[in-house]
Formats: sequence, C-alpha cells, structure tokens
Amino acid sequence: MRILVATDAWRPQVNGVVRTYERLEEELHELGAETVFLTPSEFRSVPCPTYPEIRLAIPGYSHLVERLAAIKPDAIHIATEGPVGWMTRHWCLSRRIPFTTSFHTRFPEYLNARFHVPTSWSYAVQRRFHNAGAGMMVASRTLAAELEARGFERIMPWSRGVDTELFHPAPVRLFGDEKVFLYTGRVAVEKNIEAFLRLDLPGRKVVIGAGPMLDALKARYPDVLFTGKKTGQDLAACYASADVFVFPSLTDTFGIVLLEAMASGVPVAAYPVTGPIDNVVDGVTGVLDHDLRKACLAALDLDRATVRDHATSFNWDTTARLFQSNIENALFARQGRRVPARRTALARRRPRSA
Repeated sequence: MRILVATDAWRPQVNGVVRTYERLEEELHELGAETVFLTPSEFRSVPCPTYPEIRLAIPGYSHLVERLAAIKPDAIHIATEGPVGWMTRHWCLSRRIPFTTSFHTRFPEYLNARFHVPTSWSYAVQRRFHNAGAGMMVASRTLAAELEARGFERIMPWSRGVDTELFHPAPVRLFGDEKVFLYTGRVAVEKNIEAFLRLDLPGRKVVIGAGPMLDALKARYPDVLFTGKKTGQDLAACYASADVFVFPSLTDTFGIVLLEAMASGVPVAAYPVTGPIDNVVDGVTGVLDHDLRKACLAALDLDRATVRDHATSFNWDTTARLFQSNIENALFARQGRRVPARRTALARRRPRSA
C-alpha cells in the first residue's frame, strides 16, 4: 500500500509532528507500506509570521494535481491544517476521494495567545477541516474526549512511541553536580515556559530548544542556561544529565518530549492537563500538580529505574501498526474496498536528510 502524507510540518523544522512522521515512515516500510510525503519544500513558500523557521507553502494547485497523478496513492492522510493540507483536502473532496486526518496542534489556543483570535472561531475552522474526512487520528483519550465534545467526528486513537535505544539513562552530568531541572522544546509563548523559569528551585534550570522567545527569555533570566537546539546523541546526553524534566505547557496535545525524558530515566513535573495526564503516572513516573514548584520538588524523590521501565511500553512499531489499521478501517473496510498490497518504491522518492 502506498500512503501519501500531506504535511505542512517538515524538515528542517524540529518538532513532535516532524519526528512522528519521520519515524512512521521507517516503521511502515517494515510493515510493507510505502510512505510518500507532500511538503512545503515542493512549493514556493514564505516564512510563517513570528515563526520564520517554519515555511508556509504558497498555493500551487496545478503542481499538486501533477504530483498526485504521478504518485497514484492508495491512501491519503492529511497531517496538518496548513496550505498543503487545505490544497490536498480540496483535491480529495473535488474527486470524492476519502482521506484521513490527524489532530496534532491546538492552533486555536496558539492564535489566541499570539493574536487574541477567539478560540471558538479557530475551532470552527478546524472542525470543518477534519469532519470532511473519513476519520481523524488523535494521540490521547483526554484530547479525544475534549474534541468530541467540541463536535469533531469519527475520532480514531493513535498514540506515539519513543526511541529507547537513543534515549536511556547514562552516567553523565553535562550541567554540573547540582540538581538540574530541564525543559526541552520550542521556546515560544504557547509553551508557557516562564511558569517554569519563575520558580524558586534548588540547583540549575536548563532550557534546550530554539524559537521566537529565545532572546527575550535569555535577557530576562540570565541565571538560566539556554543551550539552543540539540538533536541526536547530544540531546540524549542532556536528558540523561537532568534530575527532573519540567513540562509547563498547558496546550500540547501529547508531548513526545515527555516520553524521551522518561526513557532517559528522568521523572516529569507537569500540570495535570492533556498530554501529561495521558502519559505520566502521577507519583510513579512524575508528579502532576497545579503547583508546578511542588511537582518539581516531589519528582526529585521518584525512582529513575521505574520511570525508565514505564517508558519502554511506548514503541514506534505499535504506533505504526495502529496508524496503518486506522487507514485500512477508515478508507477501505468501511467502504468495502480491498486493501492494496505492497508496491514498488517510487523512483522520484527523495533521499533522507542527514
């Protein structure tokens, strides 16, 4: 089966959406499915306002039509609600071709935080986008229940995995011997990072990542170590060097970084909201509390081996199988269509980035 994934989030961006689909491609290949991506790199693009590292495709519908005719996908999955997603959705609807979608990002809350756009307006747009599909994949039960209450339909579960070979406990202390409270992720207003940086905590605060608020936060919190973006082994060593992973976000839909921290044996301190509620066992692998300082201090006492053990239950093979099952159920079984067999890889397929 050849699956087209249309996504506005793609390299060189570094975020949970991109990491999810990069790993999904690898795992689906092992299951006999081919994944082809339609991304902003194939179109003229402009920088996203306040996020210049994110490129927004300028609609080029004729190219999309030609590309899809060449790909001849058996199934279409639309990952994001940006220009690439909307163009692909229009192509599918105009030809009565069923497709699936996934809900990755709380854009209504982000737009409200940045531009004061009422969340009800943005949710109405997202609901229209997703409800036109044959099914919408959602990463957690908590989020699924919330979206169902908002009128989203045909919701399908789709969890995430973590690379437990890359992220694991290690005897390293990159940031010294004092207690280290670590945040990793995008440095942006919607991540609520200042709720962490304002805390009175023993030891050292470390922030790993880049984003539009980086320079402002550096100036505002000179005692905090801001390392910039880290990836691969460098990122894994940073996790392993921490005593507590602090996740102050109130708007994330899952939080892959939670799994990466726990796989490294690092307990989590977070608010009891969507994402942490679904992935952290309160009092075992982390502490969830509306008092984030209290959660940080209590997390210091948790057993790191137990934290690591819990993380190993999240694996990418299961994630890929669930994705494929959702595709088959929504696009083939419900419509009485035969599930396609494995097909030969496209000659036009782009090589992986380093």
